[in-house]
Amino acid sequence: MKREVPLFLTAVIGLFMILSFFVPHQLVSVPSDFLQACAVILVAFGYVLGGANALRFNFDAIYKRQSGWQYKVVLVVALVTTVVIGAIDGCQRRGAFLEVGSNSKWIYDQIYSPMSATMFSLLAFFIASAAFRAFRIRTLEAGLLAAAALIVMLGRVPLGDLMSDWLFQLKWLPAPGVPHTWHLSDLQEWIMDNPQNSAKRAILIGAALGVMATGLRVILGIERSYLSGED
Repeated sequence: MKREVPLFLTAVIGLFMILSFFVPHQLVSVPSDFLQACAVILVAFGYVLGGANALRFNFDAIYKRQSGWQYKVVLVVALVTTVVIGAIDGCQRRGAFLEVGSNSKWIYDQIYSPMSATMFSLLAFFIASAAFRAFRIRTLEAGLLAAAALIVMLGRVPLGDLMSDWLFQLKWLPAPGVPHTWHLSDLQEWIMDNPQNSAKRAILIGAALGVMATGLRVILGIERSYLSGED
């Protein structure tokens, strides 16, 4: 019963949610909305459980004076302070923590956003290093990939347009209204809108098919790893 009941509930709820996409009747839409709201509540409890687990893990590391415990103190203080301030703002008025001028908004704009920008700035160096190792031009396809990546990276910054202004002065274009300078930013935009977008859509279609196949395996009871970690 410990395995059959979850499998039965998963199959029934999964088929019901699929049915709600094709049957716009209140007998189907209202229960499906209720089930989606229940899922959101479960996710919220998951966030609470994750925060409690993070506190427990970091408190244990601080108590045992493990390596880098000072940074864990900063993490715990920041987590508790943010949650307390957000709860106070939320108790004053619903949704007040999202308003401009609230303490939570100030924390997000003045602390969280700069730290996120710093983290992504550091990641840029790792991405450049990984790209340098990945773009080993040994085949024609690798050469095309490296050339496209170089054009996109240069076209994203003002330096690319300055280089194209200096290298490619197309003064021979006779038609009025046609730009007389060829910019790398235009070429990189074309690459992102056409070849890149086409490849991304193909990957997304494949991922969607994979999600559908996994969902059907779960609904039909073929995939049972979510029950006990075993098939």
